[in-house]
Order: sequence, then C-alpha cells, then structure tokens
Amino acid sequence: MPGENLTRDEARERAALLSVDGYEVSLDLRSAVGGTDAEPRTFRSVTTIRFRCNEPGAATFADLIAPSVTSVSLNGKDLDAGQVFDGSRILLEDLAAENELIVDAQCAYSRTGEGMHRFVDPEDGEVYLYTQYEPADSRRVFANFEQPDLKAPFRFEVRAPEGWTVWSNGAGELADGVWRFAETKPISTYITCVVAGPYHYVTDSYARTLPDGTRLDIPLGAMCRKGLAPYFDADDVFLVTKQGLDFFHEHFDYPYPFGKYDQAFVPEYNLGAMENPGLVTFREEYIFRGKVTRSSYEARANVVLHEMAHMWFGDLVTMVWWDDLWLKESFADFMGTFANVGATRFEDAWITFANRRKAWAYRADQLPSTHPITADIRDLQDAKLNFDGITYAKGASVLKQLVAYVGQDAFLEGARRYFKRHAYGNTRLGDLLSVLGETSGRDMGAWARSWLQTAGVNSLTPQVLLDAEGRVDELAVVQEAAESHPELRPHRVAVGLYRRTAEGALERYARAEVDVDGARTVVSELAGAEAPELVLVNDDDLTYCKTRFDETSLATLREHLGAMTDPLARALCWSALWNMTRDALLPAREFIGIVLRFSGRESDIGVLQMLHAWANSALVHYAAPAWRERGGLLLAEGALRELRAAGPGSEQQLAWARFLATVASAPDDLRLLRGLLEGTETIDGLEVDQELRWAFLEPLAAHGAADETVLAAELARDDTASGKRHQVRCLAARPSEAVKAQAWAQVVESDALSNALVEATITGFGQPSQRELTAPYASKYFEVIERVWQERSIQIGMDVVRGLFPELQDSQATLDATDAWLAAHEESAPALRRLVLEARDDLARALRGQACDAAADEG
Repeated sequence: MPGENLTRDEARERAALLSVDGYEVSLDLRSAVGGTDAEPRTFRSVTTIRFRCNEPGAATFADLIAPSVTSVSLNGKDLDAGQVFDGSRILLEDLAAENELIVDAQCAYSRTGEGMHRFVDPEDGEVYLYTQYEPADSRRVFANFEQPDLKAPFRFEVRAPEGWTVWSNGAGELADGVWRFAETKPISTYITCVVAGPYHYVTDSYARTLPDGTRLDIPLGAMCRKGLAPYFDADDVFLVTKQGLDFFHEHFDYPYPFGKYDQAFVPEYNLGAMENPGLVTFREEYIFRGKVTRSSYEARANVVLHEMAHMWFGDLVTMVWWDDLWLKESFADFMGTFANVGATRFEDAWITFANRRKAWAYRADQLPSTHPITADIRDLQDAKLNFDGITYAKGASVLKQLVAYVGQDAFLEGARRYFKRHAYGNTRLGDLLSVLGETSGRDMGAWARSWLQTAGVNSLTPQVLLDAEGRVDELAVVQEAAESHPELRPHRVAVGLYRRTAEGALERYARAEVDVDGARTVVSELAGAEAPELVLVNDDDLTYCKTRFDETSLATLREHLGAMTDPLARALCWSALWNMTRDALLPAREFIGIVLRFSGRESDIGVLQMLHAWANSALVHYAAPAWRERGGLLLAEGALRELRAAGPGSEQQLAWARFLATVASAPDDLRLLRGLLEGTETIDGLEVDQELRWAFLEPLAAHGAADETVLAAELARDDTASGKRHQVRCLAARPSEAVKAQAWAQVVESDALSNALVEATITGFGQPSQRELTAPYASKYFEVIERVWQERSIQIGMDVVRGLFPELQDSQATLDATDAWLAAHEESAPALRRLVLEARDDLARALRGQACDAAADEG
C-alpha cells in the first residue's frame, strides 16, 4: 500500500481548488479472456476529465493506481508520464481556469475484490468482471480525483469480448462493437460501476404515478453467474425491490433519480453489497444453493433495502469526507430494517436488529478503537476500517432512538427536506441536524453531542425496593459507563415488569416509559405495582445500552427464560445474558447451560441461529480451558437431541443440524455426520443437500476423518466456484503440521490466491480443536504482519492481520507478545495498529471470561 493513501487535508485542499465538470471513460476489456504470459494481466483505460481551477497557475494531482501510463495530456500539452506519474498520483502543474486532462493507462485486473475484479469460473471456464471501489479503488480502473466531494457526471464506453453483456450506472447500448452508456447525474467516483461478462440476466419493471401526475418507470434487472442461474430466485429479489421502491417513494417524496435499477450478484465479493446508483452489486452468496432458513431471506431483503436507501442517503446526497460516513451508512442500516418491517413479509425484523445488529455494535463500542459515530477520519486507511459496527449498527440504533425522540413524522419530513436541499451535493453533520431541528422544533445540538460525538456504551440496571406488603416501593434505573468513556447519556426507555401467569407463562403486566438521565432515575409510575419476578429496563428496545438485571430477575431467567411469550423481550434477555458473558459477569458454562435448557423453545429462527453462534463462541473463547472438552460434549449432545426432536423438514431441524456440525468432536458424532453424508444414516425430513454436505465435511476434515481424497471426490461432485471455496477451507482444516505450513505459506508468502480463497484458507487454518498444532504460528504472526501490510492490498492486509491473529493461543504469553509488538511498532501504520489493538482486546476479554468461568467451577 505504499504511496496510495490520501489524507483529509489533501482532499480538503483539492476540493477548495477544483470543480469537476465531467468524465469520459473508455475501457477496453477484451484482454479479460484468452491466454497471456504477462503479469499482471492489464486492460486499457483512457480517461478525459474536464475541470475548473479556482487559482490558475496552481498545481494539484489526479489519482491513478496502474502498472503503467502510456500518455498524459493536460490542456493539449503532452506530459512526460515517467516524470508526472509515481504509481498512484499524476502531478498536474500550471493549471488553467478551465482544464482538460487525458490519461491513457494500462490498468490491472484485480484478484482481491478491489478495482476491476476478474473471476474465472472453474465450472465452465467463463470469465466474469465487476468493479468495487469504496472507499477509493476507482483509481485502479480510471484516472480521477478520488474523493467523495468532487462529484461529476460520468460517461462510460466499454469494449468487451464478443458475446458479453456490459452494464454500468446508466442505460447502455451496443453499437459497432462498443457499449456506450448514458451520462450519469453528478455522482462520486466511488459509486461508479462496470459489470461485464456472460452473466445470466433477468428483467422486470416498476412503475408508479407521482404526486404531480407524471409516471415514473424504472427498468429492473438482476444478474448472476450462469452456474448459479438454476438457484436464482429473481422473483423474490424483484418482489422486495418493488416493495422497497413503493416504501421509499411514499416516505421520501423524492423520485428515484438514477433511471434503471440493476442488481448484480457477483463472485468473490468482499462486502455484503455496494450502492452503485443504477447498478447495485451484491455478494453471490445471497443466492442460496441449498435450503436456508427464513432468517437468510430476511437478511437478503434487509441488504436489498439497505442499498436502495443509499440511492437517497449516500448517492443523491453524499458526505463531504469519510468523517461523516455515518450520514449514509447509519441511515441505510436503519432504513433497511424500517422498510423490512414496513413493506415486506419480514414484520419481525426489529427482533433481528435487536439481537444481531446491536451485538455487532456492542462489541465494536467496547474495543479500544471505538469512536464517536461522527468519527475522526484522517486518511483513506482510517476510512477503510471505519465500515464497522459503530458506523452501521450503533448509528442505526441511535437513529431508531432519534425517531422516538423527535417523532417519525418529523424525522421523515427532515429527510425529505434534506434530499431536496442537498440533491447531488455533499453534506456534513450540521446539514442534517439543521433540517431535523426545523421539523421537530427540538434542540438537536445536545442530542448530537451525547449520541453522535461521544463513544462508548452505557449499562442500565434496575434497583427494586419492596414495601412490607411485597409491592414496589421504589424502582430506579442505575446508569453506568466505562472508565475509558465515562459519558452518561439521556435514554428514553420502557421499563417492563414481568411475572409468571397461573399457566406458567412469563408475561409483562406493567410498563412505564421514562427519560433516564444521570446516574440514577426513579420510575415513579411503577411504585405500588406487584412485586416483579423480572424487570426489563430496555423493554421494546427503545435505546442503545447494555441491559443488566437485578438478582431476582437473573434468577428468574435462569429458571424460566423459555417461558417468556414476547419474542422481542426474549431476544433482549438473550442479548443481555450474552453481554454479561462477554463482560465476565456470567460464567460461560452458565450461559451455555441456559442455551441448552431453553433454546429448543425459541420460536424465532434468527434468534436461535444467533444463540448457536454465541454458545459456540462462549465455548471457544470464554470457557475455562479445563471445561472446554466437557462443554463441547454437552453442546453436541444438546444439538443432537434437538435435531432429533425438531419437526421433519423444519427450519429448526436445519439449524440444529448445522450447529451439530459446528460442535461435533466425539467419535459417535463424527460417525453420524459421515453416515448422513454416505446415506447410511438418516434423520426424518433432513435433506442433506450440497451445502449441508460441505458443512458436515469440515468437522470431519478437522478431526482427521476426511482426507484429501475424500475432499477431492466431493469437489468432483460439486465442481463449482462455491465447491472450490468449500474444498479449500476443508483442506486447510486438516490436523497436520504440513497442512498448516502450506496454508500459512499460501496466504502469507504468496499472493497467488484470490481474495475468496485467502478467506477460505484462513477460516480453515484456525480450528479450535487444533490449538497445539497452530501454536508455532503465534510468534510468526508478529514477525510478518508489518511486511504483509506494506506489500499487500489493504483488503488482503486486513484479512491476514485479523484472520491469523493467534486468538486460539489464549494465554497471558500471547497477550504479552501482542503488547511487545505494539510497544516496538509505535510508528507503524495507525490502521495496522488498530487491528492489532482490537485483536488484543478480544484476547484480554477472553482471558477475563475464562477466569470468571474457572471461578464458577471452584465455587
């Protein structure tokens, strides 16, 4: 990554100097097919940029990352490419008031998912291309001014191999062997896009009559690789798309501004999706090759709606710089769930939000790298790491609170004014607060200071005093904050009181909303209520906090959590118990015991699958080492019991089958998995499709029960891109010193693997059952990470630094080695240090959890 960074100060200076009038970009992608000995494989990129300069005679630079530049022309004058191009920037001196820059370059195809990604399908040899840029990789495809506040219209033309189809942001036509695309509205460089190849393409259309009587017609398209076409349920994608377009038009009062709406499901994608206007890209794993649960369809719908919300929040109106990334991501994350609940069949999506999205936020907000929602982003490396649980999930949680604070009507009216006032422009925090202040009549400054400009998560704990008659004398909510982030915030919360009914159901019988402000707030409305068995201080999930329990409530949950009838309240209790486990307030074995006792009664499939993930994490990271084997056997025993008890063919059956594969280690469990694969064992209603076969094979490989021959035979059965990723993961999972050495070398010492296969190899490498086998790599990790960070792309660097951190060597020695590296590398790239600091914090948290669990054993 040398020389490729861009600082906020540089971007600010360039924005003050330049205004961009338009781009014309011509790409020749015919080199994508056919053999070549040249490395890297390249394509021709010719870019014309017309721009104005506020200070004639001044100097600036354009951005381009390319193996070579053929020619550079500024205002008709040829520049010496060898002199003005340094590998990532093109020096532009003596600018005129009006300028034209023409750059002819050879740009490289990518194998890391950054820039112009090239994928060869092993199933049929077909080549597929797509671009992915955020935050700053369009400069790998064409010369530009790579910062979000230098918006301009773009006109693309593309030459492609015969028989291919090409898509871009605007509508395209093929004439004389060239695909030419309609000029876009003014947009930022990072949301331009090109997708090209023999994709399977399905079309539909959307129409509505606007308030002024005009008709809005939006051509719809959806595409995937030909090999995935048999599994592509485009009808459901289009259904959610149309529901979303209806919903956002009704609430935003601003017609979709970008013409067509294509959605491309592409291979080896690093993200969930990207909001390129008119051409949204998604990871192809959202096309399901096997049976999945309802939560997978809900998650896909959420992502479709999240990206659609970006058409307004992010594409139409864009942040000035990455400090205000939340202006688009927090809104889109909130709107994804808001629209899912309001427009689709997934009416319980707020439960998933409370259970899954907030867990991501709570973890991120307790790391040493936590930051205010409005972050301090010094440069592009900072920006890349800030696509995190704070910017997305905490920001969305805070916006959910804001809706309760100002009212939904005022919130949406603020959004409508925001779009109209800043269409095709760039904004900062103050621009949004201004319109929300107008529409709500509230002082947004104090709210923003508490919630957007400070970091950390508060905990809320109930205190209950009973009178002589056993009624509530006083109920108070105690607010606490971490020493590192001591801010106490205003919270609008609902406090729910629960008791068991005569039939045994644990139900709410009293509720009060109260504004919690300061260290202790009395809920006077609940005085005189019957004594509760459970107090839930963030009932209905109105605020962003860690929920704690008094001793009576905790004892009730230990015995009766499964009797709670309200699914959201139950999900909130599960989330609170998990936070207590992570905070070393609840022994991991006790959390696992509660999961085993009550998860079989969980009706929400998304919550159940989250519980499976948490229980496994509790075992791997927070359980005392001496109890791990026993805990693993208990989890596997419970998984098998629930698998056999689940309804034949049900979602619960599938979820428990996958969980059994995750925790299986005993010979009998492994024999059952092998028997299910071979057909010698059956469980009524369980269809062992290809995806489930690979899920069963990984534990077999990790425990030495499936060798290279078995995995090769499975790949022959599933000789696809998906099958190859699964096989690579399973190969790296095998319990052999030679296997681990090879996997390490393939990821660390070579850049031959694509991003998807790097990810698969890293996942297979780190098996919880192989701590001794991977122990030698703890010291090697600290020897190589700085070199990897310097030599590899930032995406691969992030994957390696995060994925190979020796988290399974969970000892004080590893913590000390991490501290030693940090002390010796104070001048290393801040983004690299951040990743190591985060991993260190996770390890320290795991050790505290293990000590808590060990103490429970001693007690």
